[in-house]
Amino acid sequence: MPIITSDYNPPLLFKNGHLSTIYSGLIRKVHGLIQHRDRLELNDGDFMDLDWSYASRPSTGVVILLHGLEGNAQRPYITGSAKQFNAIGIDACAVNYRGCSGETNRLFQSYHSGATEDLEAVVHYILEEKHYSNIYLKGFSLGGNLTLKYLGEGRYIPEEIKGAIAVSVPCNLYSSLLELLKPKNRLYAIRFKKHLIEKLRAKQLLFPERISDTDIAKIDTLKDFDDIYTSKAHGFKDAIDYYQKSSSLQFIHAIRTPTLIINAQNDSFLGDQCYPFKEAEQNNNVHFELPLYGGHVGFYGQNNITYTEKRALKFVEELY
Repeated sequence: MPIITSDYNPPLLFKNGHLSTIYSGLIRKVHGLIQHRDRLELNDGDFMDLDWSYASRPSTGVVILLHGLEGNAQRPYITGSAKQFNAIGIDACAVNYRGCSGETNRLFQSYHSGATEDLEAVVHYILEEKHYSNIYLKGFSLGGNLTLKYLGEGRYIPEEIKGAIAVSVPCNLYSSLLELLKPKNRLYAIRFKKHLIEKLRAKQLLFPERISDTDIAKIDTLKDFDDIYTSKAHGFKDAIDYYQKSSSLQFIHAIRTPTLIINAQNDSFLGDQCYPFKEAEQNNNVHFELPLYGGHVGFYGQNNITYTEKRALKFVEELY
């Protein structure tokens, strides 16, 4: 599909990618959304918590919302999306990955950028227990990578899944890592590392024989975290093996579900290989929009509705 020309043109202040990112992540507030929590028990003995919000009338449609690294279902980019989908008559299921709902998960493993088996479990649960006829996926950052990998890696995709939106996607995880390790992203990287190590400390209390103080002391960068914990806990050889096998870029060519990818050109988290020009041009099911502005999961919009929230609704409505 030809690359989509974007008309996103925010106020001057929000043309700054860092300001757009920080405003969305730390300052923006979304009010008026009521969420109800379900606990999904997984086949391996672990659990994920799902936070539901509903349209004002009974709906046959639901959007599954997938957050980014160290996010949760209460982040404004999730609640803002849920609120807008609810407003057009579509229910929302906001997924908290393992260990992201305020309670440490039961197993040594947690979540990662390629854990599509957990997304598959959510889809199966919704189909079996909720009986929606129209399901949409919307993922942000790590959640966007999960969305694209899930759709393209060769599994059976239920016919009820009608479309997907992926925002600020690190399609090539190693390319994104290299950006995050640059001085321009130092404050973001420090913040991510702080939260990840806090969770690892909680995990250490449950599994002291598998993670030591010495291991944790060796973690200086995000790559170190993935070498010491993520890769080992989830069956990868090392961080590089994890990045290679979990990156969605290699699966985009096989996506058969109508999919919209939105990556801003001034997203400081994304390296050159995170922009799937060739893959989108060669796949009629994939629409790739490349706004000049937006930062990472930013996309400031008037009336506290972001550009990607409006754009996602438009894309879904065009699928009817």
